[in-house]
Amino acid sequence: MFRILFASLAALAVASPGLAQSTAHDGETAIVFEAQSGESVSAFQGSFQVPEYRADPDSRMITLGYIRFPATTPTPGSPIVYLAGGPGGSGTGTAEHRRFPLFMAMRQHGDVIAFDQRGTGLSQTAPRCQSDVRIPDDVAYSDAEIATAYRQMAMECRVFWGASGADVRGYTTAESVSDLQSLKDHLDADQISLWSISYGSHLAMAAINAMDGDLDRVIMASAEGLDQTVKLPARTDAYFARVQAAVDTQPEAAALYPDVAGLMRRVHAGLEQMPVRIDIPQADGSTMPFLLQRRSVQQFSSMMIADPTYLGLLLAMYASIDAQDYGLTTVLLQRFHTANETLSSGMMSLAMDMASGITAERLALFEAQAENSLIGGYLNFPMPQLLGVWDDIDLGDDFRAGPTGETPVLLLTGTLDGRTYPEAHLEAVAGLSNVTHVTVRNAGHNLFMVSDAVHEAMHQFMRAEPVTTDDIIIDLPDFSTHPFAQ
Repeated sequence: MFRILFASLAALAVASPGLAQSTAHDGETAIVFEAQSGESVSAFQGSFQVPEYRADPDSRMITLGYIRFPATTPTPGSPIVYLAGGPGGSGTGTAEHRRFPLFMAMRQHGDVIAFDQRGTGLSQTAPRCQSDVRIPDDVAYSDAEIATAYRQMAMECRVFWGASGADVRGYTTAESVSDLQSLKDHLDADQISLWSISYGSHLAMAAINAMDGDLDRVIMASAEGLDQTVKLPARTDAYFARVQAAVDTQPEAAALYPDVAGLMRRVHAGLEQMPVRIDIPQADGSTMPFLLQRRSVQQFSSMMIADPTYLGLLLAMYASIDAQDYGLTTVLLQRFHTANETLSSGMMSLAMDMASGITAERLALFEAQAENSLIGGYLNFPMPQLLGVWDDIDLGDDFRAGPTGETPVLLLTGTLDGRTYPEAHLEAVAGLSNVTHVTVRNAGHNLFMVSDAVHEAMHQFMRAEPVTTDDIIIDLPDFSTHPFAQ
């Protein structure tokens, strides 16, 4: 968790004389923001209030928070609002970590706002739900049974959040778009710019649809279109074909993994026929049984393919299971799995995806492709499995159309992004008339910090200059090894 250190204005003037000349907006307090690296910077912490559910005239008010890093130029442009992914990511939390230097660099264009969307970070409105639904680790469950368990969890959690005073109907991308309009008004800005990634780009596209004239410029990375909350399984299979092409460029890795898709299908088929019991060592010296099944390996895979950094580990896990060696899998379970935990969820992350939903046409494609695809229906799990559980939250097909508009957009695409896919990025922005597209070859989902060339493209775009490259190449990791290799 980030730490925010409050200090007096006098102390801030010593630490950063320029900040004393910055004007605080209503609801803002001067602070020192400390990054995880130990670096610190003078900033403002602010907040404003909005209705939780605008369609209800009796809705309670909720407080949304942000950190504002003042511009370092005497002629700042529109405030730049960072929209985190997830859904459920925190803008202020992101600013604290690896992207902190980029947050600082973006100040050359205007104030940078690390915004916590409703239900996250400084804008947290409800506790995490820990349901009573448990999926025993040592019992075989079908895909349908897993989906039923998660639907039960969602029903329990809605009751839990309602009892806490929250109205889940307010946690939709459409409400978050209205929050951006309220933030613009709170900052007394004529326009705002958006800097977004993953789900944040989904929110940015909805904002373009609703408030095109109020947006100056928009950066999107690893884009998720308005009808792309659920990714198509065939696109995931195409991603693994790109992984194979990348593996084939490395002789040692190519010798180890000549047929990635074949390896995965062989492991899945074997575990479907005969799941394997693994005993996971516990801190107290005991062991806990875990039944390794096809669906559990697919779920592991869905969490490991966002960035190529983890592909060596993914491939090694499959190869070891194929060789009936479960040592690496045991290590992963020991480190990252909590034994026999009941199902839990944050409200914002669950509600936002359920509300954005999926069109009937796309759902039919998903269902036709899922059965025979490498990851099956687990890339976006528990969507679309939760469709219809909360029947009053879906935003409808009109929301899922578009976006259309003339706002200048910079679209950044990683060719080895395992969460959102290059073909889908282009489809998502097809209705926009002013898109600059930059491909980052060999990059994954989290591509902002992979190359200085990415930063330069962003700065050129924010200066309204021509972006001088549409193709950036970065080095691949070594797929023949992984962090747990002996």
